[in-house]
Amino acid sequence: MLEVNGRPQPESARPVPEGGLSIAEAARRTGVSVHTLRYYERAGLVVTPVDRTSGGWRRYGRLDLDWILVCTRLRATGMPIRTIRRYAELVSAGRGNEQERLALLESHRADVTARLAEIRRSLELIDHKIDVYRGRLAAGDADRLWAPTPDD
Repeated sequence: MLEVNGRPQPESARPVPEGGLSIAEAARRTGVSVHTLRYYERAGLVVTPVDRTSGGWRRYGRLDLDWILVCTRLRATGMPIRTIRRYAELVSAGRGNEQERLALLESHRADVTARLAEIRRSLELIDHKIDVYRGRLAAGDADRLWAPTPDD
C-alpha cells in the first residue's frame, strides 16, 4: 500500500477510470509533462511497470498517479534523481527494507531543513533591506543610500 499524505491537487484526486489514463491525461492530472512521465519511467523512478494497452500505449492507474506525486514532491525539495531511484528500488523490493527507506527520508529531511534555515536567513536580510529602503523613502533621504562608484 502506498501512503501519500500530501494534499493531492483536486484534479489528481478525481477517480481513475478502470482502464487507466492516457499519458496525456496523467500528465494533466499530475501537473508534469508527458516528457517527464516518460523520463521517470526510463530513469527507473517508478515502483511498478506502467501498464500498456495491446497497442503499446501507456495507461496510468491510481498507484501511478500517487507515486508521481511522491516523485515530484521529492524533486521539488531537491532530492537528487539517483536518491529517488534508490527509494523507488527499495519500495519496489517490498517488505524488509523499511529501516533503509526511513534513513533515506530522514537524511533528505535534514537536508531540506538546513536549506529552509538558509532561506529564512536570506529572507531576514531581504526584509531588513526592504525596511531600510521604505524608511529612507519615507524620510525623503533615499538618495543617501549607498551606491557603489568605480572608486569604491
